[in-house]
Amino acid sequence: MQETRLDTARIRAARRVIDPVFLDTPLYRCEALEPGLGCTVSIKLETANPVRSFKARGTEVVASLLADKGSRAVVCASAGNLGQALAWSGRGRGLDVTVVASRFATRAKLDRIRALDAGLELVDGDHEMARERAAAIARHDGIRLVEDSLDIETCEGAATIGLELVDTATSFDTVLIALGGGALATGVGHVVKALAPEVEVICVQPLGAPAMTRSWRSRRVVTTESTDTIADGVAGRHPIPAVLDDLLLVADDAVLVQEASIIAGMRMLLDHAGLVVEPSAALGIAAILEDRNRFAGRHVVTIVCGSNVDVDAYHRWVGAAPIPGS
Repeated sequence: MQETRLDTARIRAARRVIDPVFLDTPLYRCEALEPGLGCTVSIKLETANPVRSFKARGTEVVASLLADKGSRAVVCASAGNLGQALAWSGRGRGLDVTVVASRFATRAKLDRIRALDAGLELVDGDHEMARERAAAIARHDGIRLVEDSLDIETCEGAATIGLELVDTATSFDTVLIALGGGALATGVGHVVKALAPEVEVICVQPLGAPAMTRSWRSRRVVTTESTDTIADGVAGRHPIPAVLDDLLLVADDAVLVQEASIIAGMRMLLDHAGLVVEPSAALGIAAILEDRNRFAGRHVVTIVCGSNVDVDAYHRWVGAAPIPGS
């Protein structure tokens, strides 16, 4: 495999600084899902931790390095999950954490950031505006800016999920990964292609937020003017060139799925796996629903990456969701 920015030795070392509460998350075959999907399905459950998403694997690495250097302040932009994770990791290491988010972000995520003692600044725009504001704060205050997916620690922290997948005795031939900024996809993809190259790495993004997928297909950065998806955790508009370069080396495919399929996937995970998940976490199931023939006969692992969802919105979505093809 051609070299990405990531390093497998550093990824293994990251496990030593990540709080064990975020490591070795459940990985299990979910037979109840299989009749409706037509393939063998295993779930990697990244919601079984204090911040209910995979993001803390990366922020643990970031916060550990900052604490070692004596740094005491850090800022990030977040749709909600990164902010919670950085707040959790920073609080445990005495860091002063500021999170910039859209005021239209999921309220439950914003409330949790505040509860974790981080400063929270809201902007009257989307995530891209939050990124610009966070960068301005970092410049003005002379503090560390954590940029999800660009900062290699966020990718290599997420990549520890890949180690846990390939180190398991269970064989699988496809892994479905939610694609937003790219930390999860490039991290897991790097490890899988380095250690289990026969496994197909498929990234999944909403049709209403297609920038990274379009960029992967075009092999150049493609931006969009807006997004229109309930999957707020992956709703970026401006892919990062260095992250795209990594993704081009590790992803075998990138697919777009419809909102109805995302909602149906959330409902299936509730009905058949007992899991309440946010829309981004259902992207893998949505991809199978939209192309059952492609996955027939395969053993597919889908990474359930987050469960921070507004309860009222969740009930609206899931309560009325027909399952495609049913």
